[in-house]
Amino acid sequence: MKKLLLSAAILIGIGGLNAQTPVGTVVNNFTLTDINGNSHSLFDYLDAGKTVVIDVSATWCPPCWSYHNTGALNNFYNAHGPNSTANDAMVFFIEGDVGTNTACLYGSTGCNDQTQGDWVTGENMPIIDLTTAASFENSGLEIPYYPVMYVICPNRTVLKSGTAGAIGTLSLLNSYVGLCPPPATEPIDPALMGYTGTTTSCSSFNLSVTLQNNGTTPLTSATISVTGIPSPINYNWTGNLNTYAVTQVNLGTVNLTSSATAIITITSTDGNTSNSTLTQPLSYIDPTSSVAVNTNQDFSNAAFPYANWQVLNPDNDITWEHVATLGGMLKINTYQYGPGLTGELDHFVTKAFNLSGQSNPSLLFKVANRAYDATYYDKLRVGVSTNCDGPFTQVYSKENAQLATGANLSSAFTPASASDFRQECVNLNSYGNSAALFVRFTNDNNYGNNIYIDDISISSTSCTSGLDEEEQVSFEVFPNPATDVINIIFNAKTADYVVSLMDIQGRIVSTMNLNNASGSQTLAFGTENLAKGSYIVTVRSNGITTTKNVVIK
Repeated sequence: MKKLLLSAAILIGIGGLNAQTPVGTVVNNFTLTDINGNSHSLFDYLDAGKTVVIDVSATWCPPCWSYHNTGALNNFYNAHGPNSTANDAMVFFIEGDVGTNTACLYGSTGCNDQTQGDWVTGENMPIIDLTTAASFENSGLEIPYYPVMYVICPNRTVLKSGTAGAIGTLSLLNSYVGLCPPPATEPIDPALMGYTGTTTSCSSFNLSVTLQNNGTTPLTSATISVTGIPSPINYNWTGNLNTYAVTQVNLGTVNLTSSATAIITITSTDGNTSNSTLTQPLSYIDPTSSVAVNTNQDFSNAAFPYANWQVLNPDNDITWEHVATLGGMLKINTYQYGPGLTGELDHFVTKAFNLSGQSNPSLLFKVANRAYDATYYDKLRVGVSTNCDGPFTQVYSKENAQLATGANLSSAFTPASASDFRQECVNLNSYGNSAALFVRFTNDNNYGNNIYIDDISISSTSCTSGLDEEEQVSFEVFPNPATDVINIIFNAKTADYVVSLMDIQGRIVSTMNLNNASGSQTLAFGTENLAKGSYIVTVRSNGITTTKNVVIK
């Protein structure tokens, strides 16, 4: 069911897949009319100090209907909306597919497959049927998929954004109300909205913040100090910010030789000091702290990230984490890494490996992965650098069937045994004798089905499998199209080979194993019991998978 969210984004005709509007974004106003003819201005509610929750769904969308039936949104409206005692929030349910009509909201039989049911009866919150996407998206709030949810604070900033089912439970909605700052009341109120600078480095840290004018008059200057670092900073900012406008302020650069905690404070005139201080840990990576070759990191220690390791999560969303599965490993949950975040990069960087005296080193690690299907699959890149801050040179790149260690899977993948993993080996001859080599693993999100990494080490010997990292097996499939039999011919090296025939959904329908075979090989799959259509032949050896399409007619 989770992949229907991405299908929805494609069907509504958005040009390319945009991410949902990020947390911290300052939005513009919208004025929309609900199905009862009442007009609603977003800024009217925000200026009244209310937290605004918006659910954008489509009447035909099954995940939207599932979330709707939890009742969380309407229950939150009853407890916090204009008719409640609290009266501290506002809720909008927006039908975002302009291709449907209002009758679909009522479950009209004339809508056929364009509605899941009656979305209106029993609901007290305002329900808005969009006639144009621009009437909503001109506010800066995107509709990348359904159901997308936004929580907006009185200061016009996005507090939460994501899939409604993930961020819209009743308990979470209740918790958001107390997180928003109050609307502007003081004439001068510069506010620090967040830290945007370097958080981890082995040398210099560029310090920067987001500054917002939370005052009722234009903000033209502010003094920002940074303490807790070897050389304290006083930065005098000048500019012109209207109420709620934001700007990025670069405070300067600091060189560290150990980790520190930067305390960033507005020290100039400020009518509200509650939003004037940020505390930001700065993690120093010691480039002289290294790991010897042939030392295996098996991730049995749950206290990840380890000393002098880095986890880089630019979007502050799902990222690499330690899990206790099979004694410990690293995981990134691409199964839940939403469709609006396709292309997001998440990294973890090892501490330095000491390759001194090594002429033919290689990188070893184990990977386990399943693709969701031929459209939604995972991408793993590995890079190396002699500097912890990079730049990193890519030495490994696999995705889809090349990366997968088993058949496609539509439920969340968790490895059950060591056999779910594949050993990877990458020759690093170009980096022999490096006193410090950092290795960076990168997930390039494509909304797939979970990647697991285990047993990372640098070996003192080069890969000996007979297959270079990017070398694929060359094979032929004939006849194609096929009727009674599919023949596969290839030249086997001295390694184990697995040859599989999969349907287009990635389900294995037949497999052959060649143990230590060598020389020219011809295999045959009978097709008499297979349905007509497209299939995929895969030949895998030592972690390298090559695929070819074949049609059975």
